[in-house]
Amino acid sequence: MNTRANRPAMGIATETTFDNKRLYRQFLNSFNQDCGSATEQAAAAIFASDAKAEASHPINAARSGDGYMRDIIAPIAEAFEGCTRQDYVVTGGEYLGTEWVTSTGYFHGHFTRPLCGIPPSGKLAFLRYGEFHRMEGGKFVETYVFLGFAELIIALGLWPLELKGYEGTVPGPATHDGNVIGPSDQDQSRFTADLVEDMLKQLATKDQNWRPYWDERMIWYGPGGLGSYATVDAFAEFQSPFEDTFEGWGDGQREGISGVGSNCKAGDGSYAFLCGWPQITGVHVKPFLGLEPTGKRVFMRDCDWWRCADGKIIENWCMLDIPHVLMQLGYDLFAEIAVQAA
Repeated sequence: MNTRANRPAMGIATETTFDNKRLYRQFLNSFNQDCGSATEQAAAAIFASDAKAEASHPINAARSGDGYMRDIIAPIAEAFEGCTRQDYVVTGGEYLGTEWVTSTGYFHGHFTRPLCGIPPSGKLAFLRYGEFHRMEGGKFVETYVFLGFAELIIALGLWPLELKGYEGTVPGPATHDGNVIGPSDQDQSRFTADLVEDMLKQLATKDQNWRPYWDERMIWYGPGGLGSYATVDAFAEFQSPFEDTFEGWGDGQREGISGVGSNCKAGDGSYAFLCGWPQITGVHVKPFLGLEPTGKRVFMRDCDWWRCADGKIIENWCMLDIPHVLMQLGYDLFAEIAVQAA
């Protein structure tokens, strides 16, 4: 039996979600001026005083309260002169009694100062991001931020490991409607949520039973190191071997492991999202990015946003904290590029 069969269903956007998205949009608007004082004031108003925040390796746990700004956003703003934020998906929804808002897109600017040990290029640079905020009483109380450090390192020509798929800046939705700020139709949201969840339940099946849920023209915008793929056939050539690289790829319940799975997942109109910190676990049994099998168990921080059309999934933006996975395998990506840059 597929161990994913008993996964909790996705939630959907609610009236509370609509109110939260409105507040979130107001916060995001503060980035229109810069990534500095206006955003700091907006963050102070919307983050709870004891808000928890975590971000991709090597940031990991930020300090409580103002950690989102001080430990995550401020270093990006300092590294990227003229720092600008572009959000191409903004959405939200309820999951198991909790309310979430999320967005994904890019920070970009003139890369003039080091960022988390990544040397500046002195040129325009793009840093992909995805963030998830749990909200209570109009405040952010829990935050997870994914940052595409691997993609930035690849763009700089400093990547020391294997590459297979397309690597480069990826676009937002082809339909340009990813900012789902207003209320969405609940029936459509439920259909989207169930479509994506049913597909997810079929991952890691020998016969690739997930394929019928996707439009043949689908595009999977994957994380740096794994790459991006267009069409179901091209994606299948990546996905099945990737699953086989980690024995027991999934939530670990069969092995008696707890604490792995979705923090949030919901449908909002024709869009859906998911975040798990961590979402997936497995034992490294086949080469990964050129690294020989270690036999080590890894825990993957993973997130996705999907766009559906005509009863199929057609676009999927996925982020995975690749540097964190590599660290668990005993490979320090940031130490490696420091040597190269010296």
